[in-house]
Amino acid sequence: MRVAVLSPVAWRTPPRHYGPWEQIASNIAEGLIKLGVDVTLFATGYSITAGKLDAICAQGYEEDRCQDAKVLECLHISNLMEKAGNFDIIHNNFDFLPLTYSALIKTPMLTTIHGFSSPRIIPVYKKYNETNHYVSISNADRNHELSYLATVYNGLDTTNFKFSHTPEDYLLYFGRIHPDKGTAEAIAIAKKSKRKLLIAGIVQDETYFKEKIEPELNDDIKFLGSAGPEKRSELLGMVAALLHPINFNEPFGLSVAEAMLCGTPVIAFNRGSMPELIKHQETGFLVSSVDEAVEAVNNLPLINRQYCCDWATSKFSVDKMAGDYLELYKRILG
Repeated sequence: MRVAVLSPVAWRTPPRHYGPWEQIASNIAEGLIKLGVDVTLFATGYSITAGKLDAICAQGYEEDRCQDAKVLECLHISNLMEKAGNFDIIHNNFDFLPLTYSALIKTPMLTTIHGFSSPRIIPVYKKYNETNHYVSISNADRNHELSYLATVYNGLDTTNFKFSHTPEDYLLYFGRIHPDKGTAEAIAIAKKSKRKLLIAGIVQDETYFKEKIEPELNDDIKFLGSAGPEKRSELLGMVAALLHPINFNEPFGLSVAEAMLCGTPVIAFNRGSMPELIKHQETGFLVSSVDEAVEAVNNLPLINRQYCCDWATSKFSVDKMAGDYLELYKRILG
């Protein structure tokens, strides 16, 4: 089977630090290769894969800001579509734009919908609903106007995450510094529970960081900046819990699965996909307020870290995800 995996071209695949869609596109490609599938990864030129790599640019537009994002996207997607006949199936991890080519090619396309940036993009998905194959990354992130082939949870390379049985007494916030992700709420939880907090992630909202986060930084609340793959496992494993007080309906949440793979429980606001990722009172706590989160911090000794790791491994591994996708390809191809 010849599969084309289409990744975004914002960041390298896999990313050096941030780039969740690029990370999952990489994990899909490498997982399929391990299963003996002939994979060509369409990504930036500096991307890394055990399969074939096809690229129209060396770096992504977020890594080299001299490039125009829309121009790069058009060149990148059209490059694959002009070669569509070389593949049995195309796996699109690049949102809605590639769908606009799907009626012009004979190769079937499976699209993993990694989330909806806005309700305004739904009409494109609706237009190609009958002729394409959509996969959701959580049941919570499905749109009632669309038809789905399946839900496949994001899979991670479990060998990259080291189990930690004896963490330090810190709490961790790991993600974009943005109001949606609840960085300020994480600080409030840490202060009320009298715990130290580490904050790691890219600053996506400079004003929010300057006004809400930076004034709170001190010896007990430390901002570490962006944490790349080599630092991620160490950070996630060394803490008592990951705080994930999101203010939006998150489609998945990679850091939640990553933390549990290290044995670290997660305290999350009960929104979006969180009830699918976290087993309440077994791998973490689903809460609805800062005060409930503080109570959950006090109940962390109830969580078995080994169970966290084992459960996350059974649900969110690359091997499981790649196997699930391979079965879907076979269904599509008949």
